Amino acid sequence: MVGTIRFPHLGIALPYVIKSVHVFGVEIACYGMVLAAAMVTGILLMMKIAGRTGQNQDAYFDFGMIAVLAAVVCARIYYVAFSWDYYSAHPGEILNLRGGGLAIYGGIAGGAAAAAVFCKVRGMNFLRAADTAVPALAWGQMIGRWGNFFNREAFGTYTDNLFAMQLPVSDVRTSEITREMEAHILEIDGVRYVQVHPTFLYESLWNLGVFLILLFLTFRRKSVSRGTVTLWYLLLYGAGRFWIEGLRTDQLLLTGTAVPVSRLLSAVLVLAAAVCLGIKRFTAE
Repeated sequence: MVGTIRFPHLGIALPYVIKSVHVFGVEIACYGMVLAAAMVTGILLMMKIAGRTGQNQDAYFDFGMIAVLAAVVCARIYYVAFSWDYYSAHPGEILNLRGGGLAIYGGIAGGAAAAAVFCKVRGMNFLRAADTAVPALAWGQMIGRWGNFFNREAFGTYTDNLFAMQLPVSDVRTSEITREMEAHILEIDGVRYVQVHPTFLYESLWNLGVFLILLFLTFRRKSVSRGTVTLWYLLLYGAGRFWIEGLRTDQLLLTGTAVPVSRLLSAVLVLAAAVCLGIKRFTAE
């Protein structure tokens, strides 16, 4: 049945996963609702962390609203820039966010830039603000990945592991079906399915782990120097993203190459964060 999402080895078959709901005649995409939930709860969590660490919660509300707006705009710009072959031929789709198309690294860059300006204007310490924000960022990423679940996107290539996910062929983009996936297409009750890595789930679970580690670092009895929590976020998230990105079939490629830009950025972030953490540890001794 079209709309069904199955996890055969877990014994889970969701008969019809909606992509949108209608409210007073207006169609609202589940993708958008999930992202909204991620943003709202992320800002509230950041304010809570700020309060627990003796900072002004109201300042972090303003901080969060501005950073989120900048992150969404830059995440879209990043995605469009590295998918320009498609968007140059379909310019009307550039502003269409309903079908997805936000790249997290663009969002992180945009949010960080907005945060730097905000901290400068408000007289806040940027590293302290970043350390307060990154646990909430990991939380938001954990929730936000479920938008990909509703959109049937950001999945990996064929697998038969425990978490293998089956999607109707008619529900996914043809360009994201690899030869390996095509060779393993299944027909169940007259519907053709691809069986893939649920990379949205992998990343959501990974981000949950990152979130818990960052909370531990934030509230541990022995305080850490400013910037340390942020560096651990970059190291841990980058490592997970490097692995997971290698499984996906919808990678954004560095222009003119076959290099996945997110894997490259992940590797750079992991290396840079590891070096900086090593330097901080060495200079502290």
